[in-house]
Amino acid sequence: MCDTCGCGHGDGVTIRKPGETEHNHDHVHTHSHEHEHNGEKHNHDHTHLHTHGHEHDHSHQHSVQSHTHNHDHHHHSEEHVHDHHHADHHHNHGKEIEVEQDILGKNNLLAERNRGYFEAKNILALNLVSSPGSGKTSLLERTIKDLGKKIKFYVIEGDQQTMNDANRIDQAGAPVVQINTGNGCHLDSDMINKAVKELNIPDNSVLVIENVGNLVCPSLFDLGEAARVVIISTTEGDDKPIKYPTMFQSSDICIINKTDLLPYVDFDMKKCKEYAMQVNHHLKFFELSVKTGEGMDKWYEWLKEQISE
Repeated sequence: MCDTCGCGHGDGVTIRKPGETEHNHDHVHTHSHEHEHNGEKHNHDHTHLHTHGHEHDHSHQHSVQSHTHNHDHHHHSEEHVHDHHHADHHHNHGKEIEVEQDILGKNNLLAERNRGYFEAKNILALNLVSSPGSGKTSLLERTIKDLGKKIKFYVIEGDQQTMNDANRIDQAGAPVVQINTGNGCHLDSDMINKAVKELNIPDNSVLVIENVGNLVCPSLFDLGEAARVVIISTTEGDDKPIKYPTMFQSSDICIINKTDLLPYVDFDMKKCKEYAMQVNHHLKFFELSVKTGEGMDKWYEWLKEQISE
């Protein structure tokens, strides 16, 4: 279970390419134990990572957090961060508070490693985020078809289940790896690290990460991308930016898709952009229709500028 949002993150995650039948599963199991130290009880969680390559040949990797100091009454070492507060008011005894490590710390550390790798190889990594049905897969398909002869695209697809989107991208002409998160509602930097190794991305390429359709949890997880692109559509309502502010605060680009439907939906473009600017005044906007192609040229120009830089 994900420590951040409580989703089934890590339960049955698979990474594979279109046409592959072998599944790689990362299973995370956590167990707890309790002991008493200086008169107070402490609970400790241990996490084990098991990687299985199916065809009935199972290899196991155990990843256990390293610890730095020992208690004589245990056969293993454990790490504790203690913050001691001693108060003189009313002659109270001092309390010992165990401070837990930032639950996003491990993700952010690996995200920086991913970012350093991308920068060293001159790979432009983009993280596409949206709610389901905004058209981000369609946007990616058309972009690959229109620019694929000039730009080398590599894609990581994130979904809870199925290979549908990966198959679409494969048919569009880009190498792709599908990450199925099972019950998980977001991608994290460790998944991206593993998927990048499967893709073998060459220097001077563009890596597009299509995140799980969700405007909440993916906003918390840095993947090591150079830019985060949030996509909304005119069918979703113009108040999305203030209903999901964290996602828009953490994004660099906002694409408003399905502009061809503006005459038929209750969507105020000006109001939507004003809401978004209230949340993040640095956002850059692209208004376009993937279906008709209107506005796609400006999106393409931005991509080319990022590559040339």
